[in-house]
Amino acid sequence: MKNKINYKKSGFFKKVFIQICRKLGYEIIDQTNLYIPTLKKVMGQNLSKLSESVISIPLGKTDIKRKVEHLSIIIRSYTSTENKGSETMLDQNKKRIFQKEKVEYTLRTINSIINSSHKALDIFKNLKIDLIITDDNSTKENLERIQNLLDKAKFNTSIINIKKDEFLDEINDKDENNSPITKNMISNMRNIYKSLMIAKDQVEDLVYFLEDDYINDKESITEMILTYEKISTQLNKEIFLCPADYPYLYSNIEDSKIFIGNHRHWRSVNETLITFLTSKKMILQYWENFKMMATVRHHPMEKKLHEIYEKEYCLSPIPSLAMHSTNVNSVYGIPPNIDWKKLWDENEV
Repeated sequence: MKNKINYKKSGFFKKVFIQICRKLGYEIIDQTNLYIPTLKKVMGQNLSKLSESVISIPLGKTDIKRKVEHLSIIIRSYTSTENKGSETMLDQNKKRIFQKEKVEYTLRTINSIINSSHKALDIFKNLKIDLIITDDNSTKENLERIQNLLDKAKFNTSIINIKKDEFLDEINDKDENNSPITKNMISNMRNIYKSLMIAKDQVEDLVYFLEDDYINDKESITEMILTYEKISTQLNKEIFLCPADYPYLYSNIEDSKIFIGNHRHWRSVNETLITFLTSKKMILQYWENFKMMATVRHHPMEKKLHEIYEKEYCLSPIPSLAMHSTNVNSVYGIPPNIDWKKLWDENEV
């Protein structure tokens, strides 16, 4: 239900003052009812305009120079028990939170992204979003369930099925220590490589890579796009955003730079998993690092990604915008200080 805004009719001089402020680019706020007449909105609503400005009360307005009009989202899907096990995690014999079959996490992840994208599109009419699922060996039944979910999206979607022998001539079957790696790991690396190739060859601007066990908050897409525009404008450079506030980030006391996004604080981090948002420019600039991450098993797997973070800003939100649905005790899993069960329940398919 839409909230009604009750405020007294403005007098002549007040109306003139508001018009002058609007033309000069200033915003004013009525402290009695928190109404912003220059925007015709109240505090608590989204005050920012995509590719125009981001407003943070009381810090003011940032005029956007780094404009975003297109976002590609690539979800790496693994639902086959042959590849990943039903509810256990890659290279780990640990059960995930809620202990459901793997496809359940995939479906809720996709559903959360669709819901979050719809909210962004309701606010930003000119934004273009593409959702691509790169799937590795899912059953026909699971693919149909995924497709049925994608059919509900109000934007472009597609499923790309990865061939079993794809990239095998490029992926090293031994790790950086010359030890053999598992078929599951090769499958994982193949999917990462496929998503990177899509970003390199097909993406127009921003790309959001994520694994199929990250359930996103409904505000996730809106917050990340507006934050990318704002902070990239302020820094005058491309950046990385990770949607997850990982528990391990609190295990060591390290220096961070703090930024104000749209409705979140963001802090600089030196490490993430392979779920992040960045621009095609960054993919092309650091292509050799990304390719090495997908073709050679490093320890940690994200080693070549972390090398990029030594040169570029990577920011993580507080509180988190996504729940990584791993084991409840995993330091790389569920974020602190959010309602995990609510987020899980909201995205039931």
